Amino acid sequence: MASAAPHAPPWPSSAPTNSASSSPPPSSAPAPGVRCFVPEADRSASAALAELSGGGLLRCASPAEAARDSALVIVLIDADGVDELFFGVEGIAKGLCTGAAVLIRSTLLPSQLEKLEQKLADEKKDVLLLDGYIFSGLSDELKQQIVVVASGRQDVAERARQFFNGLDKTIYFAEGEFCTSSKIRLVNDLLESIHFIASVEAMYLGVRAGIHPSIIYDIISNAAGSSRIFVELVPKLLSEDPLLIDFLNSSKKNASYVMDMAKAVTFPLPLLGVAYQQLIHGSSAVIGDVSASPLKVWEASFGANIVDAVSQQIYDASKLADQLVMESKSAKRIGFIGLGAMGFGMASHLLKLGFYVVAYDVYKPTMARFDDLGGSTKGSPEEVAKDVEILIIMVANEFQADSVLYGSAGAVPVLSAGTSVILSSTVSPGFVIRLNKRLEAECRDIKLVDAPVSGGVKRAADGTLTIMASGTDEALHCAGAVLSALSEKLYIIKGGCGAASSVKMVNQLLAGVHIASAAEAMAFAARLNLRTRSVFEILQHARGYSWMFGNRVPHMLDNDYTPYSAVDIFVKDLGIVSCESSNSRIPVHVSSIAHQLFIAGSASGWGRYDDAAVVKVYETLTGVKVEGKPPLLSKEDVLHSLPAEWPEDPMDDLVSVASRNSKKIVVVLDDDPTGTQTVHDIEVLTEWPVEALVEQFLKLPTCFFILTNSRSMTADKAMLLVQTVCRNLEAAAKNVPGVSYTVVLRGDSTLRGHFPEEADAAVSVLGEMDAWIICPFFLQGGRYTINDIHYVADPDRLIPAGETEFAKDAAFGYKSSNLRQWVEEKTRGRVSEKRVSTISINLLRKQGPNAVCQHLYSLEKGSVCIVNAASEKDMAVFASGMIQAELKGKKFLCRTAASFVSARIGIKPKPPICPNDLGLKRALTGGLIVVGSYVPKTTKQVDELRSQCGQSLRVIEVSVEMVSMKSTEDRDQEISRVVELGNAYIQNRKDTLVVTSRQLITGKTPEESLEINYKVSSALVEIVRRIDSKPRYIIAKGGITSSDIATKALEARRAKVMGQALAGVPLWQLGPESRFPGVPYIVFPGNVGDNSALAKVVQNWASPSRISTKQLLLNAEKGGYAIGAFNVYNLEGVEAVVAAAEAENSPAILQIHPSALKQGGVPLVASCIAAAEQSSVPITVHYDHGTSKSDLLQALEMGFDSVMVDGSHLTLGENILYTKSISSLAHAKGLLVEAELGRLSGSEDGLTVEEYKARFTDVAQECIDLGVRKFNVNTEVRNSYLESLKKSGKDLIQVMASAKEAMKAVVTEKLHLFGSAGKA
Repeated sequence: MASAAPHAPPWPSSAPTNSASSSPPPSSAPAPGVRCFVPEADRSASAALAELSGGGLLRCASPAEAARDSALVIVLIDADGVDELFFGVEGIAKGLCTGAAVLIRSTLLPSQLEKLEQKLADEKKDVLLLDGYIFSGLSDELKQQIVVVASGRQDVAERARQFFNGLDKTIYFAEGEFCTSSKIRLVNDLLESIHFIASVEAMYLGVRAGIHPSIIYDIISNAAGSSRIFVELVPKLLSEDPLLIDFLNSSKKNASYVMDMAKAVTFPLPLLGVAYQQLIHGSSAVIGDVSASPLKVWEASFGANIVDAVSQQIYDASKLADQLVMESKSAKRIGFIGLGAMGFGMASHLLKLGFYVVAYDVYKPTMARFDDLGGSTKGSPEEVAKDVEILIIMVANEFQADSVLYGSAGAVPVLSAGTSVILSSTVSPGFVIRLNKRLEAECRDIKLVDAPVSGGVKRAADGTLTIMASGTDEALHCAGAVLSALSEKLYIIKGGCGAASSVKMVNQLLAGVHIASAAEAMAFAARLNLRTRSVFEILQHARGYSWMFGNRVPHMLDNDYTPYSAVDIFVKDLGIVSCESSNSRIPVHVSSIAHQLFIAGSASGWGRYDDAAVVKVYETLTGVKVEGKPPLLSKEDVLHSLPAEWPEDPMDDLVSVASRNSKKIVVVLDDDPTGTQTVHDIEVLTEWPVEALVEQFLKLPTCFFILTNSRSMTADKAMLLVQTVCRNLEAAAKNVPGVSYTVVLRGDSTLRGHFPEEADAAVSVLGEMDAWIICPFFLQGGRYTINDIHYVADPDRLIPAGETEFAKDAAFGYKSSNLRQWVEEKTRGRVSEKRVSTISINLLRKQGPNAVCQHLYSLEKGSVCIVNAASEKDMAVFASGMIQAELKGKKFLCRTAASFVSARIGIKPKPPICPNDLGLKRALTGGLIVVGSYVPKTTKQVDELRSQCGQSLRVIEVSVEMVSMKSTEDRDQEISRVVELGNAYIQNRKDTLVVTSRQLITGKTPEESLEINYKVSSALVEIVRRIDSKPRYIIAKGGITSSDIATKALEARRAKVMGQALAGVPLWQLGPESRFPGVPYIVFPGNVGDNSALAKVVQNWASPSRISTKQLLLNAEKGGYAIGAFNVYNLEGVEAVVAAAEAENSPAILQIHPSALKQGGVPLVASCIAAAEQSSVPITVHYDHGTSKSDLLQALEMGFDSVMVDGSHLTLGENILYTKSISSLAHAKGLLVEAELGRLSGSEDGLTVEEYKARFTDVAQECIDLGVRKFNVNTEVRNSYLESLKKSGKDLIQVMASAKEAMKAVVTEKLHLFGSAGKA
């Protein structure tokens, strides 16, 4: 059949850019006058066309008439009859006009479609063919809408979009090159066929187990084993609906096409292969030449008449559960064995409800966690079972269940008479039946309840599991209250113990097959070169969808196999299906193949991976990769493709506009301290009483920040905080005449944080805004918004934000990279994507600030507007236009990243700040680096820091498990350990890294994850609070960490942003009230910089390395003073020189004579070097009077900064050669060389040597003026030492102290004499 849209009106000449999906305009209506040709016998085609066109069909006599003068022709056809329809006497080709496009939805294979395209091009060279996959949307999102997936030339697909967007209830996807749509249809058909046979197997297995088929359907339809085929097929199966035959034949035919395609691309489809055979088998029933119902075939195969089973007496399993709960007995003392992922959530939920729970697990840390929650734990199942009313078993398999009940220290021997045992593990029905008989044989009235559970870890902790329970009436009445407490849906299954496990077995058959079929489908899609993530997004709305497909395929696409339910679980569960079907002589072909796939995965080493890892079997076998990474976009290419920036600099206009509105103060509520990344000379408040805000308003600043740190809080607490801050701002503004302000909510540039909660909270106090502005652009962090997609640069590629690790945040995760969709996602549909306005880069760069103003001014009140930006100029253009709109009376609430703030207030960037810019001197202590952020970027930066600075850096790792999951005593011990080491390292001038262990520990819910974050952050706060050694500088890595350290550990109430230590890394000066005023505080965001960024900052701010002797003397030359070189012989002499130099703020040289080296050896040199390194003033170490070549060669290897080559005992020629040879070696090591030209004979000018040396000292200033830059001081210091020894009556310590003070006095005098005091 064919339909056509009239050629008039023509398609627009410029189509929108390619998009993964599109929704019709809110007011779209049926396209008028759609012509169609439908063969008389094809009623289904007629109905489909009527639905697609919205009912406005004009029937035509031939395909050619339908296609005549049409811009778009839609063809819905099977593989047969294509040539006649297109190229017959009255075929479509005869009516096609110039420039027309044909969208064909067919069962043709891609190779056949390509031949059709070529033949159509040969006959009508100006006609273009689109491949289409058209189906009814079945998801909640797209229910009752027609989904059109078109593939082909992009410009043609986009032109077709215009037609479909004009149709009511039609959703259009433009996806890939020609034939892509048909390939996606094949993937869906694969899933449908497998799900068809799996549903049949599951229903017959359940009926053979004695479960009423309607009960199975009602439960499974709402459980993890559900699929759209199951929901649609089973009612037809149970009612013997004649349409079942058509359903079967259609599935068989579609499966054959998939098998043909798999053969063509050489790809194994084991699940579909066996399902296809079963479809053939089911369709083998015929009456004469007509297909008959497959029920007779299946009855013979499975040994059950499902129609007869339906006619049996039915009951309502849910109502039985309600009745049971009302009549159940209360129980308070519960034993719980098995605190795995599910068991821990169940046991902890019972605790919350007030039950007394005593538990056991083989894993001791889990028991410690349970103790911390207020539960009680014991050392064995036997101890747990004593005196409990109900014992719950939640272990992994039958062997473990048997072991905890009957093994060594098992529970059964000590159970009190009348105790109820709830077995919630997934085990075989046969095991449950045998266990019940063993318990009955105890003759102690021990009652067994068969109660397997479904729902996952989160629902276990929330008490919202689905539980199927069976057993005697008495057993169920005893356990009913507990079962109700753990479940949202409780079903009572008649048939005694084993019946509930039979239902669970049916569910697991379907769930296992659906996971395996999802793996087969996605691997096949990858083999067909489809974009797997797009396939997933489309098939979520199609018939081939299952609950497991929707839940597990994202794991495959993300290549993330963190176990929620492991491969080995389905090795066990499908093993149960295989065993029970074998015992009942029921063939379950599809589930057996699925079982083998899981076994293959386990044998390959993936048994403990998430069960979605079964896809690795296909990947390993065929070489495909299912992982749906977004296309790699080159940052350079994308940015280069954008229009040229707005030619004018809007900054000047911005500043002048802002000055006219000078009392409009920008108040930035920062949800962590990293928002100051782009500003300088701005104040930050960490407290917000009205008085402090009044004081700030009175200063009339352009802007100030309020650090709320709300990202570390739950949503409720964050909302209350924002409301409090806004109320205080309102009150403060009323106390300052004429002042007005606007609020900016500064949030994370990777879209994490409390949105829309904080915006809602602000509006509840400040009143409704004309629009909310969403602007996460942040240049320094590599965050760009282009065509509404928000990107993260890494480092030369652009990755959609929703595909990054930031989107997986345990507390603030999201899926959408498109900001319009992100708004809809975060507001949970309250603000639909269609209602979100956009300011494009085209508008910013081609139309400028005035256009921005007009756009904002025209928005309806209460709108949401996102801002695209790829440069600081874009941001300035937007800010300028927004200020114009504000001056016209518009009010906006901005949720932005850091770049917007600097643009809004017109701040010009300045270079990163260095220690010298702050006048920071050599410190007496080391720096402190505190790392709490857990984003992968931070971990890489920490690794690089340790690699580059390993020699000088001291690392203390804080165990996250100890401070967040262990007892209070363990936590305190860990904190004390870190504090002791930190104080010691910092005091000894070592830069110290305090870093949390890198294994990420998350909670089962966002709230639990925030609680763990709080415990870790508070531990870091306590550590820094108890470190009393004043660091040279402090770096806090991570938003929450840096906020808590500043406000709680350092007790800062305000700070000033000095600038940045590195692009995007703010540097604060904490207020005088803080614990360490004047210490630079560097706020290092967790998500900023490349891998070496943290190392660069630490290297820039680390205590500078020792100055060279050459530089020391050059500084003296420049400053017009001389350096004293003091001979030292022992530790007291070294300390005397350093102490004097530090006290007088003077450089100095520690000088060792060969005779002193002979006596003091390496320890003397080492003490000099260590003293120089630790000194707060420049000090170097010099080897004096090296007369021996061998001594000098040794000295060159000992760490001296300079040496004297003394060849004065040689002839002049020999002296020169001697000096030259040593100098070449010394210079290669960067050492300065001092040369001795000659020595005094003792007769010069009639003066003795001693008199001559003394005269040098006496005329020091004269020598300095003549250029002397180094004076040796030996005799006077040595004499002062000897004089101090003459004083008697002192012990050794006093002698040392006295000697040090005596020498220090001489050194001090000389420093002043040489003019170096105060010159450090």
